[in-house]
Amino acid sequence: MIRKLMYGAATLGASMLTATAAYAQEAAEVVEAVPNPGNNAWMMTATLLVLLMILPGLALFYGGLTRSKNMLSTMTQVGATACLAMLIWVMWGYSLAFGDTTYEGTLGLFISGGSYFLMGTDASSTAATFTDEVISKYVFISFQMTFAAITAALILGATAERMKFSALMMFVPIWLTIVYFPIAHMVWAGGGLLFEDGALDFAGGTVVHINAGISGLVLAYLLGKRRGYPQEPMPPHSLTLTLVGAGLLWVGWFGFNAGSALEADGSAGLAMINTFVATAAAALTWMVVERLAGHKGSALGFASGIIAGLVAVTPAAGNSGPFGAILLGIVSSIVCYFFVAKMKAKFGYDDSLDAFGIHGIGGIVGAIGTAVVYQPFLGGPGDGSTAMGAQLWIQTFSVIVTILWAGIGTLIAGYLVKLTIGLRVTEEEEVNGLDISEHGERAYN
Repeated sequence: MIRKLMYGAATLGASMLTATAAYAQEAAEVVEAVPNPGNNAWMMTATLLVLLMILPGLALFYGGLTRSKNMLSTMTQVGATACLAMLIWVMWGYSLAFGDTTYEGTLGLFISGGSYFLMGTDASSTAATFTDEVISKYVFISFQMTFAAITAALILGATAERMKFSALMMFVPIWLTIVYFPIAHMVWAGGGLLFEDGALDFAGGTVVHINAGISGLVLAYLLGKRRGYPQEPMPPHSLTLTLVGAGLLWVGWFGFNAGSALEADGSAGLAMINTFVATAAAALTWMVVERLAGHKGSALGFASGIIAGLVAVTPAAGNSGPFGAILLGIVSSIVCYFFVAKMKAKFGYDDSLDAFGIHGIGGIVGAIGTAVVYQPFLGGPGDGSTAMGAQLWIQTFSVIVTILWAGIGTLIAGYLVKLTIGLRVTEEEEVNGLDISEHGERAYN
């Protein structure tokens, strides 16, 4: 009897130990699934910083570069585009770019699947970061949502002062669906074509800047030149507002770049310092190049250099050391100046506010240059496992794919709008200015 009791006690004890161990393991798994508060707080802050880039940053930057009769229309187009992109993102965009279901075969290289309208996601849902940490899935969705919003808005720099508001509202959903969402998936999602190929794009050199720049160039050709361009002078009406916008873009860009680390860690710190030094080098370089070209160093050049540096360092933000970031900023500023000051006039396209000349070209310089600055001999975080030549080809291939996808997709989207409701305002409306003709308001009395 005593033996039976002892055996029963031992069995019960073993069962309790097993149950306790199982419970502890389960509890540990639950703990692991809880978002790190510090990382979560940083990502919420980064998301708001990217929103600052759009409104008021980009709106003021672009608005100041236009003529006064188009100030409000430019700012309204930027804001409305961002709002529309946000709604589309939660309805089907996130699912196509980062959905939980990865399609098998070729389709999975270009889009994801999953529940639309964020069905199945709630406040307890989490998203993985680059380590074992997690953040709130809603925070990750919101962060990526701002990227989609600003990319669509960047295109407007090439189409300013002549595109109908209704045409824009029709173009954006089509463009996001067939251009942005697939490119975002290809570059940033597991199973994506360029992600699996090993392409390095820390915060959007291909996804955001090349994508927007090439799309803007194609749309500018479809729209045609502004009335009077290039014979009539069309100077910016307020460089003061443009410089304010440039400053806000630089501040917000820390959310763009450092936020792409998805954690408040050393990688975010590296992206932060690179965003400082690359931009500073590019801003000063642009003014130096202006002087070497026989002009005065201008405020517009300073602002343009800021954006050129920010664009170039975006793909390399966490993939470069500070010295490499400075080199990228210098090279990008020189190349972008050449395209803005020389090539645009030579080829005769009307890229109104130089969306292609700075974002498209700067993005190409940054994306390809990332293969170089990633190397350890320049202070980059690479471990030398991928030869620079091999990485150069991977980066170049990702640039080629992005250019072709964005160009063809924008051509399709643009023609669909042009053949249905038309892309461009009438000549009379353009002469009067889009503020009055499209919105019935004036920026200034």
